[in-house]
Amino acid sequence: MRSSPLLPIFLIVMVDILGYTIILPLLPFYAERLGASPATIGAIVAVYALGQLVSGPIIGNLSDHFGRRPLLLISQVGTFIGFLMLAYATSLPVVFAARAVDGVTAGNLSLAQAYISDVTKPEDRARAFGMIGIAFGAGFLLGPAISGTLAVFGYQYPILAAAGLSALSIAATYFLLPENPPRPEGVESGPVAPGGKRLSILEWNRYLDYFKRPELAPLLAKFFSYVLSFGLFTGGFALFCERRYTWNGQPFGPREVGYAFAFAGLLGGILQGGLLGRLIKRFGERPLMAAGFVSVVAGYVALGFSYTVASLALVTVISAFGGVVRPIVTSLITQAAGRQEQGTVLGLTQSLTSVALILAPITAGVLIENHLLTTWALVAAVIAAAGWLVPLRRS
Repeated sequence: MRSSPLLPIFLIVMVDILGYTIILPLLPFYAERLGASPATIGAIVAVYALGQLVSGPIIGNLSDHFGRRPLLLISQVGTFIGFLMLAYATSLPVVFAARAVDGVTAGNLSLAQAYISDVTKPEDRARAFGMIGIAFGAGFLLGPAISGTLAVFGYQYPILAAAGLSALSIAATYFLLPENPPRPEGVESGPVAPGGKRLSILEWNRYLDYFKRPELAPLLAKFFSYVLSFGLFTGGFALFCERRYTWNGQPFGPREVGYAFAFAGLLGGILQGGLLGRLIKRFGERPLMAAGFVSVVAGYVALGFSYTVASLALVTVISAFGGVVRPIVTSLITQAAGRQEQGTVLGLTQSLTSVALILAPITAGVLIENHLLTTWALVAAVIAAAGWLVPLRRS
């Protein structure tokens, strides 16, 4: 097992994503119990992304100099501490602090991507990175289901489960991941980091050069509109469901929202697991991307006018195909960038994601606090539609 670090990396990413997806459907309800309004909940969610935006480039640069494994351990310990703080929080300031600690130390995924690129040949990287996609699919299926099941016994239990998984991830990194893995032939020495070499927030003027390129600018615009609309959806979905749907005469709670996320994860796993590659071969990336945007827009519009659990299930099926957008747009972005720019461009997409996940939950919280439930869904649809309508340069 020590001879190949890919299995430990898969386990590390898997348990990290499980921890994140356990918290996802629960956090709004947990904060509400402590007196948070929807707008405050949006700010709590945004604090995590803000921490990532600021610290992500620092963690990445430190890992270039001191190695992936030490920084990965520091990042995981921060996540573990953040979960424990959240589990035993008795006030909203502690909740904010818990999410800030987790966000500031968050770098598990980008460090894992960089580690994979360090230990695999260039021609093997696509297959190796595919493991992360599998881990995401499984995490978004199992994590919310675990959260919904454990929340019945108390809101603290899912968070402690996430903390336990985080501890397991730390153990896997410490005992299974080689500290100085040999670089295979064909892999350059030095700070490669194609998992995402992020510039600091003071260096964003260098990112602007990529937005000036006619082959990259529309793809980056599409990417940002997608992650912004998706962030608006995930940032407000639990609060929307609590106010819109009932189950056995009671408003939706963490269990029902967790199962709804798990159903979406199941559909996404089916799509990503085997269908996406075949569909790309048959129809091509650009037509599939356009179809994915249509699916997202239609799903968000339908969600805004959904009032029953049955219609929610139908909306989830309609919008599930939209999951093809992010991997396809990311692939097209890397194809449009030069070989030596792969890391920086992927880092740019990660930074754009952080910006989107700062703006989106705050917007969602404000809209829902003002009882604009349908408007919340329609705003997400309009943002996705704007990305769909951005014209691409002809290849």
